[in-house]
Amino acid sequence: MADSKREIERKYELPERPDTDETPGLPDLTGVGNVAAVRARGVQELDAVYYDTPALRLHADTLTLRRRTGGEDAGWHLKFPVATGIRDEIRAPLSDTLPPELAGLVRSRVRDAELIPVVRLRTSREVSLLLDARGAPLAEVAVDTVRARRLPGTGRKRADTAWTEVEVELADGADPAVLDAVEKKLRKAGLRPAASASKLARALGAGGRPTGDRPAGGRKTDGTSASGRAGGAPPSAPVTAGDHVLAYLRAQVATIVAQDPAVRRDLPDSVHQLRVATRRLRSTFRTHRKVLDRTVTDPVGEELKWLAAELGVDRDHEVLSERLAARVGSVPGTLLLGPVRARLRIWSAGGRTGSRARTVAVLDSERYLTLLATLDALLAAPPLRPAAAKAPEKVLPARIEGAYHLLADRIDGALAMPPGPGRDLALHEARKAAKRVRYAAEAAVPALGKPAKRFARRIKAVQTVLGDHQDSVVAREVLRDLAVRAHAAGESAFTWGLLYGQEETQAERREHELPRVWEEAADPALRARLGVRSHG
Repeated sequence: MADSKREIERKYELPERPDTDETPGLPDLTGVGNVAAVRARGVQELDAVYYDTPALRLHADTLTLRRRTGGEDAGWHLKFPVATGIRDEIRAPLSDTLPPELAGLVRSRVRDAELIPVVRLRTSREVSLLLDARGAPLAEVAVDTVRARRLPGTGRKRADTAWTEVEVELADGADPAVLDAVEKKLRKAGLRPAASASKLARALGAGGRPTGDRPAGGRKTDGTSASGRAGGAPPSAPVTAGDHVLAYLRAQVATIVAQDPAVRRDLPDSVHQLRVATRRLRSTFRTHRKVLDRTVTDPVGEELKWLAAELGVDRDHEVLSERLAARVGSVPGTLLLGPVRARLRIWSAGGRTGSRARTVAVLDSERYLTLLATLDALLAAPPLRPAAAKAPEKVLPARIEGAYHLLADRIDGALAMPPGPGRDLALHEARKAAKRVRYAAEAAVPALGKPAKRFARRIKAVQTVLGDHQDSVVAREVLRDLAVRAHAAGESAFTWGLLYGQEETQAERREHELPRVWEEAADPALRARLGVRSHG
């Protein structure tokens, strides 16, 4: 089984002295910050082979995958960047082939490409522990003498390099301030932060830059941008309406690729982020049919709808579990009649196990991988219509306007209906329309600036009110089911009825709140600055 470790470290270069081939040693770190003692742990001989696709897809996203022997943690290691100097390392036992759990975590980037050895690193590591006054570890300092060999298979010549570097890794639970204190001492001794983020990056060197064969809409293989311009990567500053739409689409595809392994690792909010990205893509396809040919995007939108629905099984259960747990937690103990918490835990755990297994199965499916490949192809050769070449100020406001008018119609219709299931359904449809308006405004922010940002924020408030109302509708269905089960088991259903009433009251509050929030979102002055005309 694989396990995970948060790695917080800093790397430093040990340059050669100008008058000798020797490298300077480390200064004495005793007394630096809270360091009371330095304990030598000897020398370890490490041999690591790094794997990637021939096009270096993992390296392009700063992931590293290696098989290492020697040292205390021999095995397979997969590292994901979290922030500068922080990575999550997923470890699996040593084996001849890549463990399935790690293969799954790189699948969204690797797809059907072969993983091959790209670099071999042999490291002689001299390790010391920095200890506080109680003898507890603060950090590990390693002086690494590295011999690297770039292996054939990526279309680059074999190359051997060697260097010495220092790694300072924070101990579990230690104060990160010790890293600052150690860095200050090392800098005074002549060391400097390493220019490369990892040993692999240094071993690949200038010849290790990723090629054009990169998933997630990064580059085309013919050297032109996805908007048709020459020059490789998409322009950093979009110009046309098509540029802006494609930039937004690329960001969503990149989110899907990045959140895929996070979902597999069951990280917080990962399913939600992946699902939102699929919805934003589909919404953008529908909103910008004047920019992108719908005969190409509609079939992709249907596949995105499928993916969002599959992810919804897990996400919806997660949201409901949190909502109901909070409700139960707010009930006074004297009103908790029967095994309420136990029954809720059983319901939550049972649904979570089934939904999570289903979600991972979807990410492992050929249909999902085909969808990712289709998105790559669409971004590499986008089906642009004539409006795509126009200025964003001429195109994007009209697209927002169309989505806004649909939302206005749905809200007006819902508010005109009497309370009940019909109104609940109408408000749910309005919520979907609010998302479409919000996503259209968000995509236009780089081109239209603050008015689009403010409009998106106000539409998000409308979406929040409608979303909470819909969550209450679904929660009441579950509470009724739990009450029926409790009654059938001879338990009191009183508490479930109490919670049902609370949810009913919450929905009523949200319905009363909606007209005010909608009026603020529909502010004529703001819409005029955005170029969105009045409804009706």
